[in-house]
Amino acid sequence: MSDQQAVLYGVVLAGGTGTRLWPLSRAGHPKFLHPLTGTEASLLQATVDRLDDLTSPDRVFVVTGVAHAAAVSRQLSAMPEENVLVEPSPRDSCAAIALAAAVIARRDPEAIMGSFASDHLIADKAAFSEVIRQAMEGAAQGLLMTLGITPTRPETGYGYLQCGAAVGDGPLLKVEEFKEKPSYDVAESYVKSGTYLWNAGMFVWRVDTFLAELHRQQPQLAAGVSRIAQAWGTAEQEEVMGDVWPTLPKISVDYAVMEGAAAVGRVGTVPGDFGWNDVGDFHTLGEVLTADQAGNVVVGRDSSVDLPNVLLREAEGLVVVPSSGRLVAAMGVRNLVIVDTPDAVLVCPRERAQEVKQLVDHLKELGQHGYI
Repeated sequence: MSDQQAVLYGVVLAGGTGTRLWPLSRAGHPKFLHPLTGTEASLLQATVDRLDDLTSPDRVFVVTGVAHAAAVSRQLSAMPEENVLVEPSPRDSCAAIALAAAVIARRDPEAIMGSFASDHLIADKAAFSEVIRQAMEGAAQGLLMTLGITPTRPETGYGYLQCGAAVGDGPLLKVEEFKEKPSYDVAESYVKSGTYLWNAGMFVWRVDTFLAELHRQQPQLAAGVSRIAQAWGTAEQEEVMGDVWPTLPKISVDYAVMEGAAAVGRVGTVPGDFGWNDVGDFHTLGEVLTADQAGNVVVGRDSSVDLPNVLLREAEGLVVVPSSGRLVAAMGVRNLVIVDTPDAVLVCPRERAQEVKQLVDHLKELGQHGYI
């Protein structure tokens, strides 16, 4: 690799409340701050640790909300505090990524940045690093790179990338089109075709390339973020941020930039197979963590050891989250999610874990915000 490509600026998006992991994940303590990795590291810490082969702590930035900035700084003590970029309010992924890109561009106008979600699990760190390095090659050529995950099954919960011709003789492919979450039959045809990858929402690009494309497609957002970046680190930073941020369009980076860029041939991808999982709900968490002989997963412990606060008898396929300190006992049941927190208990079938979000929506309707 050339020297220019050797340095990556890592940007980690730490937003959202992870409502499908309620009642463990709450607005005040969302899922990325929890240790759901099978180790003591939180999802956020694991995400940042994963970048240490590619960059240094002073080149890692985290974009997060006001409510979580202090906790993020506490968990990432090696990272400079000024690298926590605080959003006054959630404006979706495009504004968050654009803010980071503009701040990095002030420091290094030709920097290559990678944008990563704070709540994904990746099993093979070395393979992940290699894919990022390959994506950096594409970024150096002026492409907006997205990491495509080789699909292992017809999945209706993910977006897809329709891949076209190879770029050069490496693993880089052009992305023809971004496809929304499909029906099962369509997803099955995508996987069989061999030309579609899962869209994992991880991106690598030169900051100047991205900001130019943002200006082309989203001039209002680009102008607003440029104003904020000019004031960054000055006495006017807070005032300008307060004035401009609420006016920025609330839109995802896929809709705002990537779909339009793909349509004009400016998006590339590198297929990745590094054990990726987005830990969207308790069922998938149960699939990722180590189970005991009966298929039970107890979050926060080694499944081979009985903990004093969990007692399972003739139970199979359970995902148990004991986080209240009370004893959780289950007998003669199978394929359930059981989450015990100090003020709320959830019990549901594993196959309905995706629907937990509806309970949170209902609590909002009832005005029960203390439980959210």
